[in-house]
Amino acid sequence: MNDLSNKTVLITGGARGIGAEVARTAVAGGANVVVADLLDADGQELARELGDRARFVHLDVTSEDDWQRAAEFAVAEFGGIDGLVNNAGISTGQPLESETVEHFRQVLDINLTGVFIGMKTVIPGMKENGGGSIVNISSAAGLMGLAMTSSYGATKWGVRGLTKIGAVELGTSRIRVNSVHPGMTYTPMTAQVGIQQGEGNYPNTPMGRVGEASEIADAIVYLLSDAASYVTGAELAVDGGWTTGPTVKYVMGQ
Repeated sequence: MNDLSNKTVLITGGARGIGAEVARTAVAGGANVVVADLLDADGQELARELGDRARFVHLDVTSEDDWQRAAEFAVAEFGGIDGLVNNAGISTGQPLESETVEHFRQVLDINLTGVFIGMKTVIPGMKENGGGSIVNISSAAGLMGLAMTSSYGATKWGVRGLTKIGAVELGTSRIRVNSVHPGMTYTPMTAQVGIQQGEGNYPNTPMGRVGEASEIADAIVYLLSDAASYVTGAELAVDGGWTTGPTVKYVMGQ
């Protein structure tokens, strides 16, 4: 299910965390990978780690020019783009009434407009090549109302909707568009705010723990692969059951 032989995948926000794990998993599955990020040093180091089938390109996802350069780079290095993972984004944590309009617009530009520009950029080449797979990274916050996420949550709901529109418009071009909705996941970024690995460290979920970046990456790579050839417009929650509803603890026999 992770076979990406003879495919080229461009991953935004690919230098760290979930994006970097997607790059590792994709290369292990046989793909050529273009790691795209603003973090040049981290991205270049990851590309060196992954070897001859990986490249790094600087990308500001809010810039149409950067997107065009990144797409042209992928074509020059590997011949085209078969898969796009729109993973770059920023998170927030403040009440709606406290968020400034300026900050809301910044998050919108990165988390949603960046996804739109990326899709718009790769679609013509995918059509010319006979198809492809776009995986947009939304969030559990794009499946439910989550306090303290006014800008972040709004953009992740937007990514969910844009994904479905893309799936409807591009189906006959054999371009599949799906969204992945991670729950709380252990990454270097979440570790900085106290998120811990291991059982029992996140009781809000039925599984009682946070996810690992590799678990999110496996789901993304599945959607990139031909194993998901009839999957488009789907919302894949990888969240330990968090969005299924409130966790209720019970004791058998009571």
